[in-house]
Amino acid sequence: QVQLVESGGGLVQPGGSLRLSCAASGFIFSTYVMYWYRQAPGKERELVATISATGGVTNYADSVKGRFTISRDNARNTVNLQMNSLKPDDTAVYYCKAGTLYSGRYYQYWGQGTQVTVSS
Repeated sequence: QVQLVESGGGLVQPGGSLRLSCAASGFIFSTYVMYWYRQAPGKERELVATISATGGVTNYADSVKGRFTISRDNARNTVNLQMNSLKPDDTAVYYCKAGTLYSGRYYQYWGQGTQVTVSS
């Protein structure tokens, strides 16, 4: 059974930091690209950060570049998102996603999300 379980969300003041984690099970984690998305109330889900299967390539949305860092540990089947210098606009539900293309078919799995609220 495939599972992605996010943790680490919460309430933080502007300028603060949070570290999100996503624990994966039920699939070969090291072969999947991992993503962090977020969705704020009334807005569409947006891609925040991506990390390649080996961890060697990362990409970020312009809005978080220089503040957020995505990382993964293939030995522990986890992907993390370190979020620094948080702003109220970062308030959203954050989701991790696993995705891979295999034999012409795209496979993807989503976590249930974790709430991040940035407010004074």
